[in-house]
Amino acid sequence: MKVGFIGLGTMGAPMAMNIQAGGFDLVVHDVNPPAAGALMDSGATWADNPAAVASWSDVVLLSLPGPAEVAAVLTGTGGIADGAGAGLLVFDLSTNAPTEVRRLHDEMAEKGVTLLDAPVSGGPQGARSGKLAVLVGGDEAAFIRGLPVLQAMADQPIYVGPIGAGSIAKLVHNLSGYMIQTALAECFTMGVAAGLDAESMWSAIRKCALGRARTFDRMGIQYLPGKFEPPDFTLKLATKDVRLAVELGREFDVPMALAEMTLTELNAGMERGWADQDSRAPMKLQEERAGVAVRIPPERIAEIMDSE
Repeated sequence: MKVGFIGLGTMGAPMAMNIQAGGFDLVVHDVNPPAAGALMDSGATWADNPAAVASWSDVVLLSLPGPAEVAAVLTGTGGIADGAGAGLLVFDLSTNAPTEVRRLHDEMAEKGVTLLDAPVSGGPQGARSGKLAVLVGGDEAAFIRGLPVLQAMADQPIYVGPIGAGSIAKLVHNLSGYMIQTALAECFTMGVAAGLDAESMWSAIRKCALGRARTFDRMGIQYLPGKFEPPDFTLKLATKDVRLAVELGREFDVPMALAEMTLTELNAGMERGWADQDSRAPMKLQEERAGVAVRIPPERIAEIMDSE
């Protein structure tokens, strides 16, 4: 199987190297030709533009900065659409907009090209080590056909669903991470301002409940099955704890914007009469606002957890 790789930056170059190490013939392209040096020294072939990559390849992978670059490489002058033969598979490893991915998928399909969105998660270290998740949306048969290539660069290639599904999953993951880091900054500045040194605080807290469990695994206990009774920890006690933390922040003049929002949500749950339900019950408020229910049957949660 001949593999093309376009975009040899911080993530792309090590992913391409792992694919090459997996025994695949590789053709590469980048707007910065010297970025291909190490790959070409190891036997990769240089292509002058994306069209040339497409004309040579069975599978092409894109590792590009964002939607504009992906669109240009796929459909611009000298792009993949200009050189692709029918049956070409293209995996977009970039973090892209789901609506844009769907549009490009339909446009490329007219050329006989199957586009799959396949954003990766694991960072540069994961790109080098192969400890990567690849979240794939698109035709499942095409995913299976390209799976050997993905497995050469990632230990967790995951089929998520139809086109756009991979991008949605990646955006949920990244938004969760950056929201959590923003909250942690607020919480830890409160702790230091109140007089606790960072090392003692971090060393202790990482051994508590949040530190012991994987963040997303905890969702399977109450929230995803929608089971808030009997509680693990009641909403009324959680509200008391958050109120005390907010008051501590105020005492030491620490801005507590996220904590104030959290307390408002918990108080709204209390006003609904959920005081004796689990502390995660106020998560239902956001479901009501969004008009969706985030639910997974308990038996499926158990199967997913047991499969890992």
